[in-house]
Amino acid sequence: MNASDIMATSVVTVTPDTPVQEVAALLLQHRISAVPVVDPDGRPIGIVSEGDLIRRAEAGTGHERSWWLKLLMGRDVLAAEYVKEHALRAGDVMTRELVTAAPDTPVAEIASLLERHRIKRVPIVRDGRLVGIVSRANLLHALATLRRPAPPSPVADSELRKHIMARLEAEPWVSSTLINVTVTGGVVDAWGVVDSVAEKQALRVAIESTPGVQTVHDNLVIRPVVAGV
Repeated sequence: MNASDIMATSVVTVTPDTPVQEVAALLLQHRISAVPVVDPDGRPIGIVSEGDLIRRAEAGTGHERSWWLKLLMGRDVLAAEYVKEHALRAGDVMTRELVTAAPDTPVAEIASLLERHRIKRVPIVRDGRLVGIVSRANLLHALATLRRPAPPSPVADSELRKHIMARLEAEPWVSSTLINVTVTGGVVDAWGVVDSVAEKQALRVAIESTPGVQTVHDNLVIRPVVAGV
């Protein structure tokens, strides 16, 4: 599945000269959290998000800093803050460092971009022009519409146990010598000692996502923490 399969194509955009108040109205009207800023050729040159409009002088939400902190921050930083708080046009408040992707970018890579750059949306660009946008919500929509795979053919309990143990042994966070599973009619009982709640949960997820597993009975015990050890 690629970006073109999940992206929103009816993208609300603004120009660098769009008034800031109009940008805010568009966000509210369309119930979106950001709008790309495009040039006359439809090429994205920035994006204005809710975060860019939080600190505004007219709303009384501008930064209030002590005189000594202003000295430490430097004039360039203070000047940039002043622009964000007082500018009248989208081009002056927009974020210019855009992270974009192509329509054929796999959704897994889109998810990585969102996570790596700590952003909420990725404009999709073809030949330099904006053709869509993928947000976190679009990824959730894709997940929600995926069909669960058809139930696998029955697997012999002995073979299923081998598959489970092989899967666990392949994970670096598993202490396989301390873990054992038994399988009866596709029902798995997990036994052993783990070091944390996270490891206990991960083991359950690994087992129940193995094809052929019907149910998992979690009998795992978390190792007690011994003071001074």
